[in-house]
Amino acid sequence: MRQFITIAVNAFMELVRQPVFLLLMTSSAVFIIFLATPYYFAFGDEPKLVKNSALAVLLLTGLFGAVLSASASLAREIRSGTALAVLSKPVGRAQFLLAKYAGLAAALTVMTGVNLIAALLASRMAFDAYGSTDLFALGAFLGALALAYALGGFSNFFLHRPFVSDAVFSLVVMSVVAFVVISFFNKEIQPQAFAAGTDWRMVPAAILILFALWILAALALACSTRLDTIATLAICSAFFLAGIVSDYIYMLLGGKLDGGGPWWASVLYTVVPNWQLFWMADLLDKGTTVFPWSYVGKALIYVACYAGAALALAVALFEERELN
Repeated sequence: MRQFITIAVNAFMELVRQPVFLLLMTSSAVFIIFLATPYYFAFGDEPKLVKNSALAVLLLTGLFGAVLSASASLAREIRSGTALAVLSKPVGRAQFLLAKYAGLAAALTVMTGVNLIAALLASRMAFDAYGSTDLFALGAFLGALALAYALGGFSNFFLHRPFVSDAVFSLVVMSVVAFVVISFFNKEIQPQAFAAGTDWRMVPAAILILFALWILAALALACSTRLDTIATLAICSAFFLAGIVSDYIYMLLGGKLDGGGPWWASVLYTVVPNWQLFWMADLLDKGTTVFPWSYVGKALIYVACYAGAALALAVALFEERELN
């Protein structure tokens, strides 16, 4: 167990030290906040548009983050010989691969957490045609991000610590601080009830998207045992696009969502992950105040089964991989 934790922590730290990880996390958070700043003139559907777009950014950013992180965590180590050096110790291949997945899942969780904070702020900042841009929240959040980068630069220059990882952790802390501070004030910088106007239903919706990213991470890791970054990205993108329309493809092949249909269509429908199960933007549009957390629990069971199958395939592929 100690070896598993050590490899997982090292994999996590290696990923957060990647400049592309910091760039993805920062750019996605800034873009989510930007979505709530312009005038859309969407006939009263501006908040709906902002929330849906923020969730879409979470999903697409996680897709690229999962593929790039999986390639950096495994494929590059296989090429450089680092994986062979680790496996020369008393560490099994399955243990090594599962620990890599744990570190990858933790890194994706950190990225999604920062993007969730930005999405919560965007839900509070969204306004209709009669409103105006929340310049206070915009300036405070961007200032917090700039301060996080400044703290990373300070620790790098004076303490000789890695800039990227320190900037990532500073970004996590400062985004939480910015959210807390902003939540106590309205756009006129007048005191208000904490988080007034924030749509907390974004939290379970983002958790479901995180579940989808964990499945993508397992698929990307399985591909990375044999393929490089571009090929992994192509395969994961194909699974992503097929999963979006899996219901339609299943019905096109003669299957019925309530049961029945050709067996081969059912097998194909089972193999392709159904991303619609993790997309709850339609529920946010209904105006319900209570989110079915029981559904989140059922989705976690689906993730455990699908990710477990993908990781089993990854272990099988990795066991037969020649590392010399």
